[in-house]
Amino acid sequence: MRIFQFKQKSGKKITKFDSNFVMSRITQTKKAAHIGCMHLAEGGVIGYHQAVVPQLLLIVSGEGWVRGEAVLWDKHEWHETKTEAGLMAIVIESEELDTSLMMPL
Repeated sequence: MRIFQFKQKSGKKITKFDSNFVMSRITQTKKAAHIGCMHLAEGGVIGYHQAVVPQLLLIVSGEGWVRGEAVLWDKHEWHETKTEAGLMAIVIESEELDTSLMMPL
């Protein structure tokens, strides 16, 4: 398991086209990817299982048993996510995930 961050301070300021925002890159992929938003209520659980493909979990709000903002599980790595207070997370799953653009924690 590798832990990453996507905080504003790890991003790059974008001013092109009169823009004014910070972009924190997450991943690039050439192969198909599944991207979803998961909502776990209080006491929610994603059961213990092996990742079918590499899987990147980005905690958007709330907190759970995964430390940090983003965690990457490799293919076949056993993992589980639990929360007492609830959380929302973005999950990106693909045979090809390039996390080289993310900032390690």
